[in-house]
Amino acid sequence: MRLLSLVVTLALFITQSQCISWYAEPNTQKCLREEIMGQVPVVGEYKVSEVPGNIANLVVRDSNGHILAQKTEIQHGKMTKFAFTTDTPDTFEICFSTHVPHNQHGIRQEFELKLKKGFEAKNYEGIGEVAKLKPVELELKRLEGLSEEIVTGFARMRKNEEDMRDTNEATNSRVLYFSIFSMLCLLGLATWQVFYLRRFFRAKKLIE
Repeated sequence: MRLLSLVVTLALFITQSQCISWYAEPNTQKCLREEIMGQVPVVGEYKVSEVPGNIANLVVRDSNGHILAQKTEIQHGKMTKFAFTTDTPDTFEICFSTHVPHNQHGIRQEFELKLKKGFEAKNYEGIGEVAKLKPVELELKRLEGLSEEIVTGFARMRKNEEDMRDTNEATNSRVLYFSIFSMLCLLGLATWQVFYLRRFFRAKKLIE
């Protein structure tokens, strides 16, 4: 029962798309960071509200500063897309900026972003048209993609659990060795102090 609940939760987590909206003041920039695993397709849909004179720009970068998607002078009021596929696990930055000429009075602008990853980012309608799949076959194709995402998710969770276990075991071994080394050092220091004090008191003829 717990396994079934975990599968359902993971499926919902995988297929859930993120949709956010915010207001940006003139001549400002807002960046959103998203951590994504490797070999995962990402599709973003964004829309900018109609504000005369405002110029909105978009740039998507990885942690090394490489530009993955870019759009200057975004058309207002129209839903626009960008897409890329990750090569390795990384943290990606999606930045929107607004610019207003100095001779115009700026007005804050509304941005809307919907981000899809993995299973949700694939265009199954286009795949069905190219392969001439029936509705039932297309739905089976979607379920196959979802199953692959779940299997990949479980494999990633298992790999993370193994890495954490290895790290814990290595840490425990190091702590044990360090504790033994510390005890030996303390015993050696105590023994040296005993012999040193014994020689000192003999030199002062306090003991024989």
